[in-house]
Amino acid sequence: FLLFNAIIHYATTNITPQQTIKEISVSSKILQKKSPCNFLVFGLGHDSLMWTSLNYGGRTVFLEEDKSWIEQIQTKISGLESYHVVYDTKVHQSDELMRIGMEENCKEVSDPRFSKCELSHKGFPSEIYEVEWDVIMVDAPTGYFDGAPGRMSAIYTAGLIARNKENGETDVFVHDVDRKVEDEFSKAFLCEGYLREQEGRIRHFNIPSHRARLGRSFCP
Repeated sequence: FLLFNAIIHYATTNITPQQTIKEISVSSKILQKKSPCNFLVFGLGHDSLMWTSLNYGGRTVFLEEDKSWIEQIQTKISGLESYHVVYDTKVHQSDELMRIGMEENCKEVSDPRFSKCELSHKGFPSEIYEVEWDVIMVDAPTGYFDGAPGRMSAIYTAGLIARNKENGETDVFVHDVDRKVEDEFSKAFLCEGYLREQEGRIRHFNIPSHRARLGRSFCP
């Protein structure tokens, strides 16, 4: 039913999705292998039904900064699991946050709620921290102007969630890496050593559990 709905939705919509077909194929390959799985998406958009359908039978959860946008999307597409989240950062603070991220307590792997690192987002619904996520897509919050929240804490927290997983690896995707924040923060906190592929503006990282093997350094 979901797949059927998704096909109709894309056949009748005239809105360009956030990602190109080539970019989408990078994550859809992984979802094909891992689905049904737990899939966490930062951002709710016109492509949300597609992500849910690609993870048919799994659990796909969306984190969205704009409350009215959630209501708008949900009236068009019912049944998506989405939560409103608040970010207290701004793009113009990114250099300062990068400096903070280099401090020792930001290299410690723990539950993001209890991390001493200022970059760790502690205000998501509690189950976000309790679910073992297999795939994470960072395509939000807004980051294209100085006063926007920016993806600094989203990228850092996605990396922490992945490392804090009990076992196995988490595939993390970051979109818009043509921008300074997405480029620098993904390299620093998801680590160039974990980078598997880049296509257009999307980067794919594969991050192993740091709990399963204690003593791993933050980046390989």
